[in-house]
Amino acid sequence: MTRQLNLYSTSHCHLCELAYSLVLQQGTNNIEVNLIEIAENAILLTRYGSRIPVLQRQDTQAELDWPFNETSIREFLK
Repeated sequence: MTRQLNLYSTSHCHLCELAYSLVLQQGTNNIEVNLIEIAENAILLTRYGSRIPVLQRQDTQAELDWPFNETSIREFLK
């Protein structure tokens, strides 16, 4: 079963790049990450502008705010 995740981010965000890398380290065989650019949507910018990067599970809509690490991502995906 492939896990569908959204990563809310914006361009030129070094923390977002780091977060994306950490998520990919969890195993690309069962994780699909959709990068969501918040700058192009006023609602997303208001919701996530001060919180990015934010990882969201598509199945439960649960969100994991930065800062997170490999351990917290594994727990989040359980």
